[in-house]
Amino acid sequence: MNFTDEENSDALEMTINLFSQRLQISIREGRIHQPDLATVLFTLTHLEPFQFEETGEPGFLWIAEILNSGYPEDKRYEMASGVVKLLGKHLYSKLPEDFHYVEPAWISPLINFLSLCEKFYTTESPPYPGFIALRILSTSPTRTDIGATILPVLTPILLPTHFLQSRSLALEVFCRFMSGWFSSQMENAPEQDLDRLLQAVDDPFQFTPDIPYEYGKPVFTTYYEPMKAAVLLIEFASSDLWRDHLLHSNFASCEKIVSTEDGKRTALRWMLELATHSLFEFLYTPAKIVAAIRRLEELQCLNTAEVVVMWAWTTGVVDPMDHDAWRLIERDTLRLCQTNGEGCPIALRRHIISMSWKEMRIMYLMGHYEGTSCRVGSVKKLAPALWVTPLLSPRQFTDLRVSQVYQLRRLYHLFEYDPTTQNEVVGEEREDEEVDVSSGRL
Repeated sequence: MNFTDEENSDALEMTINLFSQRLQISIREGRIHQPDLATVLFTLTHLEPFQFEETGEPGFLWIAEILNSGYPEDKRYEMASGVVKLLGKHLYSKLPEDFHYVEPAWISPLINFLSLCEKFYTTESPPYPGFIALRILSTSPTRTDIGATILPVLTPILLPTHFLQSRSLALEVFCRFMSGWFSSQMENAPEQDLDRLLQAVDDPFQFTPDIPYEYGKPVFTTYYEPMKAAVLLIEFASSDLWRDHLLHSNFASCEKIVSTEDGKRTALRWMLELATHSLFEFLYTPAKIVAAIRRLEELQCLNTAEVVVMWAWTTGVVDPMDHDAWRLIERDTLRLCQTNGEGCPIALRRHIISMSWKEMRIMYLMGHYEGTSCRVGSVKKLAPALWVTPLLSPRQFTDLRVSQVYQLRRLYHLFEYDPTTQNEVVGEEREDEEVDVSSGRL
């Protein structure tokens, strides 16, 4: 119903808010019988109870109260399912660009509902309300304190044999809460739970399209990028907590993809994306870089290890004055190049001089080196870069160019190349025109 009278609209909004508050109190105090509550929720399916709350806040509050109530478990599931369906109808009637993310405080009720769902999948047929809850979680804001809570719930859903058949959604949730996997709370998680999660993640490039949640009615799907998940697993390789739980299968498809130049370029772009906007501690120290390289070598994922080497050489994450760190990185670089063939230094050179994503690279350096894109000096802090690209000055682009030449000189020194005769050793490259690396310029 459309309201043209502002006063009537305000009165209706006040009435709905009052109803929502009274319903919460009645559930909490057990003053409403379960059949009556089920009838109320059923009646609401024919109305628009969230029309004045675009985020659907009352629904998340109702779910929390129902799950914490003293009703029998099957009745709690039945009632909470009704509310979840109401939320799905409300949230996904909007266009993707109009969708509002849920508040961080509402994530826990959704996780608790998914945990309850596990007991009832076998008693009903799809579509499952659990799909809606998972779909909402896949667009939720990340929380660093949620990893240990969501771990036992997400692990079975990741399996291709799970009732929800929503592996791509579950993988997106796995990526969405990436910072939570490295939180201090995870240190108390049982070792077998860590093993099970990575076994369930398996190869993040292997998944099937999700089943729509409403009887074949298409819904806009979650954007899931497998390379983002693979890059997150690279960070796992640098983590003391997760490193030993990784499997070769976690990088099976990634290995094939990054065996090509385009694949390496895609992986590096996603590494930069995560480090700039999502996971600010991504491979941000020499120790983490070296740890990741060596664990990937142990797993026989040499192409992926080579991408980590490229990260070290091309992003500026390692201070040029940290000679001890560079000795370790150079040693690993030589070892990998000897294993992967002579094309490794050529590829390294090409990526060093590339100007792809130059704005994002400058933003990353500014965040890493406390507001300056100059790479000489100690790292001051870890700071998130701006989501909106700032107006960058010519000086910052010059700094990037200088750093590229510096890294190129280091590369030539490592492989004993003569910059004045580089074309004979490295070969002609179309990008040579971008950076003058003659001995005079160096």
